[in-house]
Amino acid sequence: QVRLVESGGGSVQAGGSLRLSCAASGNTDRTNCMAWFRQVAGKEREGIATFGPGGAARYRDSVKGRFTISKDNARNTLYLQMNNLKPEDTAMYYCAAAWKVVCSYGGNWNSGSYWGQGTQVTVSS
Repeated sequence: QVRLVESGGGSVQAGGSLRLSCAASGNTDRTNCMAWFRQVAGKEREGIATFGPGGAARYRDSVKGRFTISKDNARNTLYLQMNNLKPEDTAMYYCAAAWKVVCSYGGNWNSGSYWGQGTQVTVSS
């Protein structure tokens, strides 16, 4: 089992910044890909960034240049630095981990994946 605990969410004004953290514990060697997703109530979940083997990072177009995903292997913690936040970034943010042949937020993340409980980010205009 892999346990993921997110933190760092909150309320900010547009243009502000937040840094989300996702602390991983347990059998983390069962995973090689970590990702951040977000979901607005009543809408589909969307992947926004992944961190794969060798530090390869991928981003959704809407967050490129504003968000940075990183990982501290010593602390087993995934981060998402979010700058220049916009009201449309308001959502519940989730951390996920899985073993992937290709580390991408696309594909099946519903089975064989581990998820955190989420942290709310609210951006006001």
